[in-house]
Amino acid sequence: MNQVLQDRIGEYLVPYLDDFLFDELSENYLKKAGIADILSGVPVPIRKSELSGGLSTLTIAKNMAYVIGCDINFKHRDNYVAYILRTFTVEFAKPLIGEGVESAAKEDFDTALVYFRAALLVDPESVDALYCYGRACKDAYESGEGEEYIGRFKAESLEAFEKLTLKKPDFDMGFYFLGYAYLNLGLYVKAKLTWDSFLELSENDEQKKEIREWLDKLVEPVKIEQGYNEILSGRYQEGISILSSYTEDERFNNWWPLWYYLGVAYKALGDAEQAEKDFLQVLKLSPSNIETMNELIELYQVSGDEQRAEKYKNKIELVKTNMELDRAEKQSHFS
Repeated sequence: MNQVLQDRIGEYLVPYLDDFLFDELSENYLKKAGIADILSGVPVPIRKSELSGGLSTLTIAKNMAYVIGCDINFKHRDNYVAYILRTFTVEFAKPLIGEGVESAAKEDFDTALVYFRAALLVDPESVDALYCYGRACKDAYESGEGEEYIGRFKAESLEAFEKLTLKKPDFDMGFYFLGYAYLNLGLYVKAKLTWDSFLELSENDEQKKEIREWLDKLVEPVKIEQGYNEILSGRYQEGISILSSYTEDERFNNWWPLWYYLGVAYKALGDAEQAEKDFLQVLKLSPSNIETMNELIELYQVSGDEQRAEKYKNKIELVKTNMELDRAEKQSHFS
């Protein structure tokens, strides 16, 4: 049985399986080819556009790779990988990477991702496939739309570059792109540390200049994130001391997490009035923030203000209903 793999983005690629039909190869062919132990009773993919032509071993392998690239948990994934490895060895990952690079150059990021995912199934140790996959996820979310779509591809890109820096800690470009991945998620301390590593490894003066400019811009965001971390660690007064100095700073006072963590700190210190003000400021900047509404509900319940507590309970239900409707609409689009 296939090991189930985490797949954040598969639902965007699985619809491409509609291009395929599936049929079993004859037992005579399987025995002659010496692959009966792998493919007996296993249907192989045939592109609808290939129905009139013959199927070569290369065509079968490429189709299998495409299918498992679309759905990394495909029912016959392990059989397909075994066929590819026996017939073409792990080297088959290289032309798949090449196909992905060509597709990415044409800005066909879905196809590129399919090939890179397939290459990683064929050769899980391929740093080239991992690097290209991370970059393609980055390109996809930068050109994509929708909060959920962008969030999933950001997370996938981040994970790919994190794995890459562990597999190849002397590869400067892994740290270059991982720094941007952290930056895009607002993880400024990690971005700084990652780019410090990039500067130690890189010999590209232009890119080093670019990253140094970013690091100069990150001085204040890093301090703000350190304020968040103080509060998360229970050092509330220390966190307030850092964050309160930015509440009048127009560069940062529209960041809802600034107000959220101040609210958390004041609430923990028993200053319910200030905590309420900060949480309400969060909702001005992020109206559907359920976590903040839950904080307000707790404040109002403690003070006995059941009317306001009920108001935010109803708002949370409305937000959740809208999220479910959005998710159902998206699923119907891909079904």
